[in-house]
Amino acid sequence: MAAKAGAEPSSAQAGLQERPAEFWNSQEGPKEACGVFGILAPGEEVAKLTYFGLFALQHRGQESAGIATFEGAFCRVHKAMGLVSQVFDPVNLGQLSGDLAVGHTRYSTTGSSRAANAQPIIVETRLGPLALAHNGNLVNAEELRQELEAADRHLTGSTDSECIAHAIAQAVNQGQGWVEATCQALRRCRGAFSLVIGTPEGLIGARDPYGVRPLVLGFLSRNPAKQELLQPQMLGILCSDGKPNHPEAQPLHYVLASETCALDIIGAEYLRQVEPGELVWVDRQGLQSVRWAEANPKLCIFEMIYFARPDSCMHGESLYSYRVRLGEQLAREAPAEADWVIAVPDSGTPAAIGYARQTGIPYTEGLIKNRYVGRTFIQPTQSMRERGIRMKLNPLEDVLRGKRIVIVDDSIVRGTTSQKIVKALRQAGATEVHMRISSPPVTHPCFYGIDTDSQDQLIAARYSVAEIAEKIGVDSLAYLSWEGMLAATGRDPNSFCSACFTGHYPIPIPEGLKRFKLALETAASRKDR
Repeated sequence: MAAKAGAEPSSAQAGLQERPAEFWNSQEGPKEACGVFGILAPGEEVAKLTYFGLFALQHRGQESAGIATFEGAFCRVHKAMGLVSQVFDPVNLGQLSGDLAVGHTRYSTTGSSRAANAQPIIVETRLGPLALAHNGNLVNAEELRQELEAADRHLTGSTDSECIAHAIAQAVNQGQGWVEATCQALRRCRGAFSLVIGTPEGLIGARDPYGVRPLVLGFLSRNPAKQELLQPQMLGILCSDGKPNHPEAQPLHYVLASETCALDIIGAEYLRQVEPGELVWVDRQGLQSVRWAEANPKLCIFEMIYFARPDSCMHGESLYSYRVRLGEQLAREAPAEADWVIAVPDSGTPAAIGYARQTGIPYTEGLIKNRYVGRTFIQPTQSMRERGIRMKLNPLEDVLRGKRIVIVDDSIVRGTTSQKIVKALRQAGATEVHMRISSPPVTHPCFYGIDTDSQDQLIAARYSVAEIAEKIGVDSLAYLSWEGMLAATGRDPNSFCSACFTGHYPIPIPEGLKRFKLALETAASRKDR
């Protein structure tokens, strides 16, 4: 582990378990890559606050978790495979002293599922260690890796995140300060990245020019902010000599996080989002902002539909409200005659409520979710699956028997889970099952930080809506239109990335990578949506 000389050795290296790929691929559906968190708060227990922040971001990555803290020039880190609650305990949290912390939850997109790829990534520089947490995916990771290795940078893992950390370290070692070095390194990166970076001197938050993945800025409310700090012009700009300019403002305890729900859980208040193409630097004197690239906002629309928690806010509105509107629009586009509207819990619940509200059909619970299943090594055998073992969802027979059902979900990816759910509903006595999806058909893979299947595994890339309905066994199937999905945002449609629905990628994809995941490009264009 690269750490400042004299620092305590990393506890991450002992006993880390590597888990087989089939373990992580046991669930259908696109999987969010990562959650990031950072805090600079002298006098606070930053490791514990980061633990709770990561707990709120657990939905963004269940593969590994880690926290690095800084106490002056000393960096301490603990990271391991597993959920946040499995990785940390009072003993190892108590060893993470300092006033600055960086945390991460991971699900792999670039790089395999192994301990060496757990984050934060720690890299030594002439100014001391840096700890980097990354949400997103670089499309030029291999090219950047080759450049770094040619410059004798020693990379030990297989992630694009490590490439970013070493690119920053390389610039620091060439004489740049933390802010200048990070800006220089980010200009070498192509793809999606929301970063939180800890250093001995301060905390960095940065987003790619497209802002594909979210990143928000907040402050601990027990240090009241002055109203002028809410104004972007008071957050500092680059001076003519290229160095950050400190605003004359009271230092605060600042927090960076993937979503506002992580601010809420620790009692921090939301200040604003980190803008696309922006870098913020927080040190013990205050906050500065640097515009390192021209912004061309393309927030991932799937963040709003599914990935981010419904109690998080984006664009000043709770995602719960947006998802209810998706359901209302879906009802206008694809009504059905039924006795009940039910949801696939939990992600389909807001849209189902909106659908019921718009149609006047009563909403009720029809599926009970076991929230304690998690990810387990003990998987049912194939014969158990064939007998209908239901680890996660169980239907309420008393509710469903003899009823016509509209079931609402946020998406269909491979179709296997939908097929099992429909079968269970019919076995519970539902006389009709009408499935409604609160997003358009997913026909293209993501290259920007969502672990989706290659195109040949996406059911909507291979079959028409009618064919999918037949395969999953429903009486009718309808998706929300692309126009309806975007209209429900109330924002400029061009400010979102919707490549998984349209195949229009805002950040150019290298041909080799594109050929690998877009095996059915021609077939997808023929499908009836």
